[in-house]
Amino acid sequence: MSLITIRNVEFINNPARFLDPYRFRVTFECIAPLKEDLEWRLIYVSSPGDVDLDQELDDCLVGPIPVGVNSFEFEGLAPNPDKIPTEDVLGVAALILTGSYRDQEFVRVGYYQNTEYDNDEMKENPPQKIMFDRLVRDINNKPRVTRFQIKWDVSPPSRGIATAGAATSAPVPSADDLEDDHATADSDVKMDS
Repeated sequence: MSLITIRNVEFINNPARFLDPYRFRVTFECIAPLKEDLEWRLIYVSSPGDVDLDQELDDCLVGPIPVGVNSFEFEGLAPNPDKIPTEDVLGVAALILTGSYRDQEFVRVGYYQNTEYDNDEMKENPPQKIMFDRLVRDINNKPRVTRFQIKWDVSPPSRGIATAGAATSAPVPSADDLEDDHATADSDVKMDS
């Protein structure tokens, strides 16, 4: 069971110029207090076949996290154009938001981003040299959400086992011991354009 559930990711500036920073608000629910901060990362994937070309645009720590519904605003830099192969600039790329706790990724929210020129003439006849200042990006509002089971730091209260003549405690497995490392995918997160 995950202690954190993302409720909404709202991109504040979508569509936007390709070189503009990404600005969005993440709303999530926490069902138990956490001892440490959550780490969020924003990753731009221009070439799915080459992980070395992925760009981490920014990361942030959020905490302490109270029980209940929480939200924060995140701003990530635009991708570095010098690190994107020319053939991968236009068209579809991926934008990934990850959430981690204690260096364990518990959620990954992926979006498709379409990049094109800002006028019909350039769309039909793109210049040979990419003109990044004329590109616009549009992020699709149907994310792909993958959840990962991790070991949270919450343990249930121990229960003692009584024996004749004395009270003793037997170790009870914690919730951490009962979780496995299987990932599940669904798309219950909505994104507002």
